Amino acid sequence: MCMNILVVVDMQNDFVDGALGTKEAVEIVPKVAEKIRLFMDGTNSRVLYTRDTHEENYLDTQEGRHLPVRHCIRGTQGWEICPEIELLRKEQPIDKPTFGSPVLGQLLKAQDEDLKKQGKEGITSVTLVGLCTDICVISNALLVKAFLPETPVIVDASCCAGVTVESHQNALQAMNMCQIQIIGQ
Repeated sequence: MCMNILVVVDMQNDFVDGALGTKEAVEIVPKVAEKIRLFMDGTNSRVLYTRDTHEENYLDTQEGRHLPVRHCIRGTQGWEICPEIELLRKEQPIDKPTFGSPVLGQLLKAQDEDLKKQGKEGITSVTLVGLCTDICVISNALLVKAFLPETPVIVDASCCAGVTVESHQNALQAMNMCQIQIIGQ
């Protein structure tokens, strides 16, 4: 048995149409929802979610000093996963206070090892979609590649949006150079 994983990165209100939202982010929501449905219909697949999570002291953190826009503060509407995606969610999101989530990497590595101990193939691919391509998607794609170096890591560009169109494209190029497969362009 093999396992295909979809990681839905930070599809939260503040990144879609809130404090840091963009029209490109709004446009990918139906595409991300469809991607989730396709994975949910597949056998031996799992959909995981990350959630950017900051506390009230966000502006006093290093990130807050570099990006002084309050966003994804725990418990606020902006922190919540956008409604269209939330309706599909079956697993508890992985809250992450930084761009990349070591918890995600550890969880995937443990699941891969567990499947192999059972005599199964393990995780055969990890696909990432979500926001923002140039910050959290790239951070988590590289992190997954570090935890599972022999597992194909895929980013569906049609289901991602960046801070700007240019930075989105730059991130896709950088990930491609790091042997992350880019699809959906």
